[in-house]
Amino acid sequence: MTVTAPAGFDAAGVAVGLKSTGKPDVALVVNRGPLKVGAAVFTSNRAKANPIIWSQQAIKDGVVEAIVLNSGGANCFTGSFGFQTAHQTAEKAATILGVSPGDVLVCSTGLIGTGDEVFRAKVLQGVEASAAALSPEGGQDAAHAIMTTDSVAKTSVVAGEGWTIGAMAKGAGMLAPGLATMLVVITTDAVLDSATADAHLRAATRVSFDRLDSDGCMSTNDQVTLMASGASGVTPDAVAFRSALIDVCDDLARQLQGDAEGASHDITIRVEHALTEDDAVEVGRSIARNNLFKAAIFGNDPNWGRVLAAIGTTQAEFDPYDVDVWMNGVRVCTAGGPDRPREDVDLTPRATDLLVDLRVGDASATIRTNDLTHDYVHENSAYSS
Repeated sequence: MTVTAPAGFDAAGVAVGLKSTGKPDVALVVNRGPLKVGAAVFTSNRAKANPIIWSQQAIKDGVVEAIVLNSGGANCFTGSFGFQTAHQTAEKAATILGVSPGDVLVCSTGLIGTGDEVFRAKVLQGVEASAAALSPEGGQDAAHAIMTTDSVAKTSVVAGEGWTIGAMAKGAGMLAPGLATMLVVITTDAVLDSATADAHLRAATRVSFDRLDSDGCMSTNDQVTLMASGASGVTPDAVAFRSALIDVCDDLARQLQGDAEGASHDITIRVEHALTEDDAVEVGRSIARNNLFKAAIFGNDPNWGRVLAAIGTTQAEFDPYDVDVWMNGVRVCTAGGPDRPREDVDLTPRATDLLVDLRVGDASATIRTNDLTHDYVHENSAYSS
């Protein structure tokens, strides 16, 4: 049931023709309470879509009654018309649900730079249709309605001591960190206040979504939202709740990685024995964004020299001639020089593990990425057509 697994939530997903395929394209998730707590993190891209601009204002009071999401159009760089569309979307939902427009968040995903009266009319039609279809069993329909180039719906549920967390996500490309990396809605029936919800969400995204770097491209529409209904009546242990929230976010990040556009390898980059966590993240990200390394993995080539070349571009503390590198369990480089033969490494499995030991401290971090394939280039060369 995804976002409707926790008590106090209804959801729906409907098709109104935003997608040429006729598949569902508008989703609505409603918090029935008794609490209407919300928190959200947004893309740090300065080029923000209209729904982001709207939602950043709406979330300031920590109250969220509902969230409307559409696929089939990003509503980004569509001028004042686009912001009015986001505003009208929230107003339409608020009128139907009997709540304040300022307590309705809006999300959009799809092609940037398109939007007209037909788009607006279909989105508003979708709000009406999804509101009419709201159900405690509607979570899966909502998860399908937010998909764009996704091949599968992405959902996750974790049960705690008397409370539950449910979630859905979309994303298959333009995945690079900036507080969030896609559209995600997380719900819980735990009793939380807005400050606590915000702190938990930021802690969870920092070590999950923020470390998914599929293609180095940051979206204009990224948003991760947490809604708490308090319907369980249980105030969770803070450590247990945060751990469960991290598990949900990490599970979704793995699903997003596994569905990345055109990818043939899911690459997990572990950086160990860094001086600081920030250093470990910087080193891992430098590898994840190195096209030569990613192309080598696509070709099943354990070219560890490209790993050292990538990390040499960082400001992290390490000696490049005292670094070890493992690929799928085989140490191919030790102390900055060759170790086991490259032919000992099997890179044919989709799951690819890269371990980099900087040998200067006790900090570590994991970054997730994918290889660079012909299919990725083809899909993104023809996206708008």
